[in-house]
Amino acid sequence: MSILLKGIMIGLSIAAPVGPIGILCMKRTLNQGRAFGIVSGFGAATADAVYGLIAAVGFTLITEQLLAYQTWIRLIGGLFLCYLGLQAIVAKPQLPHQEDAASSRHLLAAYLTTFFLTIMNPMTILSFLGVFAGVNAAGASHGRAVTMVVGIFVGSMLWWLLLAIMVGLIRDTLTRGAMVAINRISGCLLVGFGLYAIGRMLV
Repeated sequence: MSILLKGIMIGLSIAAPVGPIGILCMKRTLNQGRAFGIVSGFGAATADAVYGLIAAVGFTLITEQLLAYQTWIRLIGGLFLCYLGLQAIVAKPQLPHQEDAASSRHLLAAYLTTFFLTIMNPMTILSFLGVFAGVNAAGASHGRAVTMVVGIFVGSMLWWLLLAIMVGLIRDTLTRGAMVAINRISGCLLVGFGLYAIGRMLV
């Protein structure tokens, strides 16, 4: 149980800081509803669990390969963030009463994009390694590692659920004009994060 609780706390600590994934999940919740925000968070939580497993079991070769190719990974991730940001800037938001069941076809795309963006940040593995070292969890046995990864997923998912629910409550009070403004602001922030990732690659 202590290993599970440690995993939950690690998952919360990794997921909670507001970054491009958080902004993307909030934007999708505002535009498309809580389901899209939750599914987007599910994608990020899955990627966190994958990186948590790598760090917990001590897959040194995988870690070294991720860090060795981090320049290209940053470039791809940065360009994709810029694309999503530009898409957000020109998007036409739906008000709650305008949603339809057909939009559920895009839930898989929402999951895959956040999984891709999270997994394309090689520095996440360093965050996990640092946290694991602090709680003496690195290099755990396979059973303990699996328990830890389950905890990481649960902790990360708890954060995304809370975020989607809270943003969903705000969504019900917004006008179309406010949602358009939020889209443009979030889009500019995503483009900014993407350009920052590309800029760090060039330094």
